[in-house]
Amino acid sequence: MTFTKPRLSFPAIINMNVGFFGIQYSFGLQQTNMTPIYSYLGANPDEIPLLNLAGPMTGLLVQPIVGAMSDKTLGRYGRRRPYFVIGAIFCSICLLAMPFSRTLWMAAGLLWILDAANNITMEPYRAFVSDKLPQDQYATGFLSQSFFTGLGITLANLTPALLVWLGIIAQNARSTNQITYTTYAAFIIGAVVSISSIMYSVYTTKEYPLSEAETEAIKKQPGGVLNIFKEIAVAIREMPVTMRQLGLVYLFNWYAMFVYWQFITLCLAKTIYQTTDPASSGFSAAQLLTGTVNGTYNIVTFCVAFLLAWIAKKKGAKQVHFFSLLLAGIGLLILPLIENKAWLIFPMIGFGIGWASMMGTPYVMLAGSIPPHRTGIYMGILNMFIVLPMLLETVSFRYIYNNLLQSDPVNAIQFSGMLIIIAAALTFLVKQQKTAEKAY
Repeated sequence: MTFTKPRLSFPAIINMNVGFFGIQYSFGLQQTNMTPIYSYLGANPDEIPLLNLAGPMTGLLVQPIVGAMSDKTLGRYGRRRPYFVIGAIFCSICLLAMPFSRTLWMAAGLLWILDAANNITMEPYRAFVSDKLPQDQYATGFLSQSFFTGLGITLANLTPALLVWLGIIAQNARSTNQITYTTYAAFIIGAVVSISSIMYSVYTTKEYPLSEAETEAIKKQPGGVLNIFKEIAVAIREMPVTMRQLGLVYLFNWYAMFVYWQFITLCLAKTIYQTTDPASSGFSAAQLLTGTVNGTYNIVTFCVAFLLAWIAKKKGAKQVHFFSLLLAGIGLLILPLIENKAWLIFPMIGFGIGWASMMGTPYVMLAGSIPPHRTGIYMGILNMFIVLPMLLETVSFRYIYNNLLQSDPVNAIQFSGMLIIIAAALTFLVKQQKTAEKAY
């Protein structure tokens, strides 16, 4: 006897993805504030990629392992939700501690734990959507995560600027470790937002129970860490063609994104405030402007997410992804040419559309092509394709930055724009496949 997944109402889809808001609020704080935090603690610009090694390394190690484990998890609380809770707890603890860092390695160490916690929570969230929704609702499910990505990162990025605008904290007020008090406040707020939003989704959305046959099949599978790695190796060997081709798109796409996040503050400090000195008021102003700029593209993201879902249903996910990435790449090419901060909104519109597609459309393209019993592990492997380019960036970009780009953050941002345009062109090589609808 099988159980066909019912179509869920739009409010139900929103409830199940509210937790993604907290995950992305945390990522937003990292994107905007880790480079300034490292700079306040004395890091040189060419050290920034290595200090951000935590993201790609923890993603590479954690996501496929957690994906494989969640596929086999049995218990009264479900397969995916226990990982949401565990990750949220550790994430909130690290967010509370981060601004109190006194040394570079304290901040880098906390970032390692924070990224691991975020990955423990985020990877099963992708499989959660596939578990709950029929295939014709994948676009709405995954692009609603883009909506919450935009909303979460927007609020995370705008929080410091809002605190200054409201007169609650002075713009350049700092603790003895040189980290601004606006950063302290943003991370404390993030800790509360992260755990509360995830617990809301855990409370409002239950998982479908597995059938007796599926439960018995899982129980019969060998356990242990070694077998998890064997299963990952088998899954990689039997990877669907769609996924292999998306991996090439991701190589250029996510290398570029890591460059952008690391160098946007340094770029804006130079182009808008004509400074490279982390101790200057212009540099702290650039940090706040980074929050506004990143907030702007994420506002665009949550505004267009459901529109992209509708277009993907009508015209196809591949076409949506191509044009979205193209707009993002063009936006980054022109951003460093702007000297008036009011005009930065225009490249951020294109970048926001691209970011909305990055966070949802590839999962729409992939979800229908993976075997149902390997949903978690393949979502984890797809996320490996995000972190591998980031890892490559951490070990290679220092040399590119110093030798090819003349140690200029302006060139770094334009370089990332070119890489995203290449990713857009490679999207047309992706061939989409479909598997049978998942049943229980």
